[in-house]
Amino acid sequence: MSTDEIQIHTHGRVGHISLNRPKALHALTLDMCHAMSAALSEWAEDDTIEAVILDHAEGRGFCAGGDINLLRESALNDGGKAGRKFFHDEYRLNHQLFEYPKPIVAFMDGITMGGGVGIALPCKYRVATENTRFAMPETGIGLFPDVGGGWHLSRLGGRLGQFLALTGARLDGAECLWAGLATHYLPSDLVAEAKSRILDKPGRIAGVLSEMVGSAPKARIEENADKIARHFASDRYEDILASLEAADTKWAQKERDTLGTKSPQTCKVALRQLKESAELDSFADNMRMEYRIASRVLVRPDFAEGVRAVIVDKTNDPKWNPPTPEEVSEDLLDSIFAPLPDGEEWTPLA
Repeated sequence: MSTDEIQIHTHGRVGHISLNRPKALHALTLDMCHAMSAALSEWAEDDTIEAVILDHAEGRGFCAGGDINLLRESALNDGGKAGRKFFHDEYRLNHQLFEYPKPIVAFMDGITMGGGVGIALPCKYRVATENTRFAMPETGIGLFPDVGGGWHLSRLGGRLGQFLALTGARLDGAECLWAGLATHYLPSDLVAEAKSRILDKPGRIAGVLSEMVGSAPKARIEENADKIARHFASDRYEDILASLEAADTKWAQKERDTLGTKSPQTCKVALRQLKESAELDSFADNMRMEYRIASRVLVRPDFAEGVRAVIVDKTNDPKWNPPTPEEVSEDLLDSIFAPLPDGEEWTPLA
């Protein structure tokens, strides 16, 4: 099942999936999602496979996201048809990982953003290193923290999820461990040994990882936890902006300036997404909601414009539409979150 973009094989009782697009920091294509799903489906029914390792083959990224260029081309040229197909099947993979009957160990040894978060966080074991750079930066390109982001971020304490969703802030490995996004922290020079031990004893993954864990560095974000909880307390975006503006601190000014570069539409979508996700009982319901959002946001003006300004032209001067938070109406948000027509809703793998 291996292709040039992904390596899939078994070692004894362990299935092994390695992302292999180093020049693209292992960003996911639709073919990669399909290959992963097929392998996981096969191994789920194979009694000789006890566990799965998910990592990247080489380079500095674990997975930098999804196929943004495909999504933008779809938004501009086919009314979002190809983009919706990508989201639908990527979200099926996210859900498959979340519900998987066998333990999966994700080694987040490098850049873990967007789609990379979507395949790492559903795994039972999530190993961060000093190379980990975790972020959900979608508000900067007019998208939103999808791939299960609503579920995962809304369940972090102290409004940290809302802070990450709105600002796109990057966390290192120690911060991921502190926040609960990672289950274990290992220095990167021990990752190969950890994988080797798991291959030898796939029934003792928790013990293997716990035996090897050293002391993670102090999580820098912990020093700002009280500020995050205070200033990002509201589910109303205007309240968050006002709170930051009223605070006479460099930290608050920096975060207010950061939010000034983000899509107002996306920020309001993200806050509502996290609020509604926190009330859901199943990950499948979350993915159904996120697919509704994705289907609409994909063809709204901000996405194509955000990708143009940040990724294509690199001018970093997006012209958001609507341009201000006040102009993002509740009616617009309702239309983005509304159920899709019959036959178009997201469904999990059979």
